[in-house]
Amino acid sequence: MRTFGVSEFLFILEAAKWTIGLSLMAFAGGAIGGLLVALARTSGHAVLRTVSTVFVQVFQGTPLLLQLFLVFFGAPVLGWDMNPWLAAGFALILNTSAFLGEIWRGCIQAIPRGQWEAAEALGLHYVARMRDVVLPQAFKIALPPTVGYMVQVVKGTSLAAIIGFTEVTRAGQIINNATFQPLIVFSVVAAIYFVLCWPLSLLAGRMERRQAAALAR
Repeated sequence: MRTFGVSEFLFILEAAKWTIGLSLMAFAGGAIGGLLVALARTSGHAVLRTVSTVFVQVFQGTPLLLQLFLVFFGAPVLGWDMNPWLAAGFALILNTSAFLGEIWRGCIQAIPRGQWEAAEALGLHYVARMRDVVLPQAFKIALPPTVGYMVQVVKGTSLAAIIGFTEVTRAGQIINNATFQPLIVFSVVAAIYFVLCWPLSLLAGRMERRQAAALAR
């Protein structure tokens, strides 16, 4: 047994790069999936709306921890070799897609109906209507809640420790097992998460205030 020192701190800090990498992976993949979900949820096709609605309800209605278990332990049953990095990334992408898709659906539907009708009156087809009229306006509305949700993505990566992925939380568990100083170890872990999440929270709050001020003018 050893005491908590600089080398132990650096080990946990080094694991932060995997937390950041996993968060970026989840957000990038979730952004693509979320856009597809949002477009499907607001489309005129009943099948697309039904499928996307079921997808959202399944991933919003079940714990992320359970989703990680199903991906990590279910993939080998289906014959897919999936390591903890891929399993965590895949599960987080699906989960993020569901939540971002629902956030962005609300933003798309928040665009005044007159904008949709004006685009239709100009004879724009669906792709041009969404690309040139609806989505640019929805993007401005969606930016603050999207940045705010990134905080949840970063914190959600901590659950990947349960399947053996060595990010900040898992690194803290390893050091705690060696030092038996949980108060110090997990205080450091909490501080690292705070440093990662606090700037995003401030940015989201600032964006919300600027958006509210713009609407008030």
